[in-house]
Amino acid sequence: ISSDLTKTTMSKSEQLLSIKDHDFAMRPGFGGPAVPVGVDVQVESLDTISEVDMDFTMTLYIRHYWKDERLAFHSTTNKSMTFDGRLVKKIWVPDMFFVHSKKSFTHDTTTDNVMLRVYPDGKVLYSLRVTVTSMCSMDLSRFPLDTQTCSLEIESYAYTDDDLMLYWKKGNNSLSTDERISLSQFLIQEFHTTTKLAFYSSTGWYNRLYINFTLRRHIFFFLLQTYFPATLMVMLSWVSFWIDRRAVPARVPLGITTVLTMSTIITGVNASMPRVSYIKAVDIYLWVSFVFVFLSVIEYAAVNYLSTLQERKERKLRERMPCTCGMTHPGMMGTYSEEDVNNTGNYGGVPEENGAMKQQRMMVQLEFEENDQVTGHVGPSAYNSMWIDTHAIDKYSRVIFPGSYILFNVIYWSCYL
Repeated sequence: ISSDLTKTTMSKSEQLLSIKDHDFAMRPGFGGPAVPVGVDVQVESLDTISEVDMDFTMTLYIRHYWKDERLAFHSTTNKSMTFDGRLVKKIWVPDMFFVHSKKSFTHDTTTDNVMLRVYPDGKVLYSLRVTVTSMCSMDLSRFPLDTQTCSLEIESYAYTDDDLMLYWKKGNNSLSTDERISLSQFLIQEFHTTTKLAFYSSTGWYNRLYINFTLRRHIFFFLLQTYFPATLMVMLSWVSFWIDRRAVPARVPLGITTVLTMSTIITGVNASMPRVSYIKAVDIYLWVSFVFVFLSVIEYAAVNYLSTLQERKERKLRERMPCTCGMTHPGMMGTYSEEDVNNTGNYGGVPEENGAMKQQRMMVQLEFEENDQVTGHVGPSAYNSMWIDTHAIDKYSRVIFPGSYILFNVIYWSCYL
């Protein structure tokens, strides 16, 4: 019984609209001027923005307005009639599609989200709810301090501008958005519409409608997850400048740890990004930070190497000078041995060792003051200069490294913010 009632209802609708009397495979006014089709859009949600896939997903209500005199009907109340998607398949509707779309579908829960409204004078409103995933060519050279502009493009597939004229029904007011639309990584700055002509060499010119939106990325997440940890690793590498140069087990692991941590941060950032052929803003920051950490390791290698050369030269000087085993000097206590020089892991004995080294250097200087002109060897002033320069590396690094990194940050943030 319900089936018969449905058939009867559909039959009455088709009879009222004179569907069987016309060929709806052809557009309205076939052979005449182009059919004007107005469009307006309501954006329900902007779901995802993917830098890796270079696309976005949007759910929207798209409505088409045109006039088809073949659907005009007599009405004493001048009221429109509304139908669902079943009648859409029997009349002519614009063949819209989304240019550069990767995937799209019309919602069908609990029924097809399609609405057709016909007015007595033949005007038609055709509305449907669609989710579309479309391409968005992003420029990531300023990532994550970037602003992206994406667009959803609507066009007729078969009808050129000679047959169908697409236009925004109310200009820029044809696009409305839900105030609750928000994204985790982006701030939506602007939605606006444009209209252009697209040319295909084999078929001709087509009207194309654009839904443009501008997104500005939230920086706070990347400050916490990338910039702040990288800055801390660079600052941690500077701690080694205040550690005794003989504390090899302390300085070497500290340098290696910071280098490996920076490598992990760089790898983690690049794993979530597309493999673009240009340098991003975050790459500049991370790689410069990595260079600072790496140079702190090289700095200790230079200090250790120069210290070793210095100790060898001291041993050679002791071998050449007369025996001072029985010499006494006011204020001199303790002894100096090769074992003390090479014992770099004895942290408890550092003060005594330094005292012995100081006394020995004093004896070396006294001896050279007496025999400098006779022997013709290196004088005490040159010896002292060598000693001060070697140990000044750490002293200068404490100022040069932080100062250079602060200068880099000032230049970096002034350029990208």
